[in-house]
Amino acid sequence: MTHVEMFALDEELTRWEAELPSLAAQARLPHLAALAWHRRQRDPALARSLAADAAPLVAQLPAAGRGAWTARFLLVAAEALWLDGALDQSQADADAALALFTPAGDARGCADSHWLMAWIAHDRGDCERSDAELAAAAVHARAAGDAVRADVIDAAAALFTVLGNLQAAAARWGGRFGSELGALHPAAAGWISDFFGTSAFQRSDFGRAIGHLMLTYEAAAATGQRRRAIIVATNIGNAYTSLNAHDAALEWMQRGLDLARPTGWPMSLGPALMQTAETLRQLGQREAAQDLLREALHTLAPLRGSRAYAVALEYQADLALDLGNYAAALDSFTRLEQRGNALCQADFQSSARRGQAHALSHMARPDEALRVAGAALTLAREHGDAYNQIAALNVLAAIHARHALPAPAPLQAPTAVLHYLQLALQLAGAIDGYSVPTSLLDAAARAYAAHGDHARAYEIALQAGAARDQTHSQQATNRAIAMRMQHQTERARTEGEHHRQLAAAEAQRAAVLQQTGATLAHLSAVGQEITAHLDAAAVFRALDRHVHGLLDAFHFAIFLLEPDGLHLRCAFGVEDGKTLPAMRLSLNDASATSARCVRERREILLELTGGACRPNLIPGTRPTLTLLFAPLRIGERVLGVMTAQSLLPGAYGERERLIFRTLCAYGAIALDNASAYLQVAATLKTLSATQAQLLEKNLELERAYRALEEVSLTDQLTGLRNRRYFLQHVDADIALSLRRHDEPSRADPDRDRDLVFFMVDIDHFKEVNDLHGHAAGDVVLVQMQERLRAVFRESDYLIRWGGEEFLVLARATPRGDAGVVAERMCAAVANRPFVLPDGTPLVKTCSIGFACFPFLPEQPRLLSWSQVVELADQGLYIAKRSGRNAWAALYSTARTRADGLFPRLMRQLDEAVADGEVTLFTNLSAPPTLDGDRRRLGLASDLEL
Repeated sequence: MTHVEMFALDEELTRWEAELPSLAAQARLPHLAALAWHRRQRDPALARSLAADAAPLVAQLPAAGRGAWTARFLLVAAEALWLDGALDQSQADADAALALFTPAGDARGCADSHWLMAWIAHDRGDCERSDAELAAAAVHARAAGDAVRADVIDAAAALFTVLGNLQAAAARWGGRFGSELGALHPAAAGWISDFFGTSAFQRSDFGRAIGHLMLTYEAAAATGQRRRAIIVATNIGNAYTSLNAHDAALEWMQRGLDLARPTGWPMSLGPALMQTAETLRQLGQREAAQDLLREALHTLAPLRGSRAYAVALEYQADLALDLGNYAAALDSFTRLEQRGNALCQADFQSSARRGQAHALSHMARPDEALRVAGAALTLAREHGDAYNQIAALNVLAAIHARHALPAPAPLQAPTAVLHYLQLALQLAGAIDGYSVPTSLLDAAARAYAAHGDHARAYEIALQAGAARDQTHSQQATNRAIAMRMQHQTERARTEGEHHRQLAAAEAQRAAVLQQTGATLAHLSAVGQEITAHLDAAAVFRALDRHVHGLLDAFHFAIFLLEPDGLHLRCAFGVEDGKTLPAMRLSLNDASATSARCVRERREILLELTGGACRPNLIPGTRPTLTLLFAPLRIGERVLGVMTAQSLLPGAYGERERLIFRTLCAYGAIALDNASAYLQVAATLKTLSATQAQLLEKNLELERAYRALEEVSLTDQLTGLRNRRYFLQHVDADIALSLRRHDEPSRADPDRDRDLVFFMVDIDHFKEVNDLHGHAAGDVVLVQMQERLRAVFRESDYLIRWGGEEFLVLARATPRGDAGVVAERMCAAVANRPFVLPDGTPLVKTCSIGFACFPFLPEQPRLLSWSQVVELADQGLYIAKRSGRNAWAALYSTARTRADGLFPRLMRQLDEAVADGEVTLFTNLSAPPTLDGDRRRLGLASDLEL
């Protein structure tokens, strides 16, 4: 039979359909076969009708020549059955077609049969059979010397490999395809772009993936691969979802659904539904996602063995987890594991096990969860999949954090949770170019904090903050990529539309000028020049030059329709080399031929005599005898009218009118292009202004946030920092102090200096409020902070701890100087009266307790800073109980083992003082008697005083 391409462009079908009516008898058969074959996805019903029309012609052939024709029409029917999901009947017809192609020696037919069988196997979920059929199809394509089929089949095989194992696909197919696809048939270029795009998607390079997949979509649409176009449209939407560009994602999802719903094809509609559902789930639209997923699973039910059904199960399981329905999630993940095993695809196997472990853990079945998560980790290690290993380790850590389970052996960290998180962090750090997820770092920081290793927790928390900043930056980059891809899409769409309009104009011009080859060639060059301009003034000049070069045009003018659609204005006009005056015509002007031409949307030729009445002659112009008017049209839209006029009678015959119509067509396209270009430029300018406004708003929000943060960290009465500020910043000073004590060789002048925590309380402050009122109390507190600022340095923390209590953290202070500082505070308060709102002087004193950090210089990590603050508070209590206007401090003499000191101190402070393990310093004339005044301390212990 006549050679049949695997896929054909829309223009080729249009040509074959135009030629078909002129053919008779057996000459119609090749055209009917080609049209039926290439309509198989564009319009399956029409394809079957064309095949039925061809059946009598096939029956008239000799028996030896019927096989290949019959087989080709069998494949048309088989593909329609495959699209409808009737896989068994489709397989039977494909087998029958192959049995007829083989003895006929039709290698292309054999390749097409195996190609369809590969997709049938793919929809069944039989990956091995699908790969084998593709391999057989490639052999037959090469035997036929058909490079297009070979490229398409190899690209599909490479695509299947990518979905199973990205590394294996790169190793096997990386060198098969070149990056320059312009010289290839659009169908082959589209499939190769799909391979490139899916590979980029698997590498999380979503911007590059979208670029390739858009080429795939255009190629699939142009070559009649409707099912492929639907799948690729949803994949583009999925890539936009990964870039957080949800508007663009939903636009492409809707495009895929609009293409899929009229077909009813399960493997087209099902994926479009489930991908849209997944996007809605990520947007928090869970009920809508649930409805779409339910419809998708119902649509895909006849094809339960397919990869698409497995993906739908995974999405359903993830949605069940979001909804807290762990039993349903476990059921879906279990079914997903079964499908992953049948498909031999590790991504499903791994995600299914992790999901099961997650659900089992929430269902209080920790032992099973641990076993399944361990299996997921083993599977990821067997495949060398570092990303799935990290995910599995994270799940194992979460299980141990939620349940009390035996630790793994050997345990490589203080706790089981840290064991798995450390392994995950080590693995993530070994991946080149991989950004460690902030969730993983946050989990590790929490685990270290829970274990009590606050220094390590703080260090990892800083890393998490840096990673979060990097993530925010990447998200911004992703949004920029998405915006750029959307812009490129719109531009490509606009250019494509103009190219299609240009092609239509070219086709019309070619049909009319079929007998004038030389003129056609010349006008083609003229058209390329005119349509190359994107500036209306340049288009006017080009048209003027060519009209005068090709026609006798004493007068030439272009009138354009105004935006109101009711008037025409003269955009360009020249008569005898002079510019015409500006003028404006009503579209309803009965005497204006230009307006009539636009109203009637047709060419008008006027032949006038020298004495004819000229009621609408433009002032200052000469009367012409031959006037030609033609509308500037783009499809059904009219942009305006172009007129050429001559002083000669009968100046425009058929040839001249054809030339003028062609120039009008080129002019309309060029002017429309120029208008579109201006609109795009205006849109880009608006977009740029909007971006600047958004940036300014973001800066305003950031300033407001900083102001709010400053208010939240400041005591509004005294202007001092509050307890929240202290808790946010104390860890950094503690870490610095610990590093100084840990590095004895370091040349640091502050190494032998400590952090001193002072607790300061105004004596008998309640009397101020009771006797003078709360306003007086507030004035005393404000003046108290002034006295404290006079004593301490700018680098020290002055904190209003609560009520009349103040906490001061003095940095890098020698231990021996702490008492001197306390004395200065007592003097600053006692020696200067407070002034009440009515001017009354009021003498007040204060009591102070302090303690130094590290509490034990030999083992600085024994007591935490919060415990040292408690000791300072106890010193304050001692000063209060001993007469006030005094200070007291607790020091360690470290005479006993450090690990026994604090528990003993917690049990009995006076006993620790008596034994010489703790020294009590005060400025009292006589030390307090501790045994005579006991008090339960707030240290969650048995320490009594």
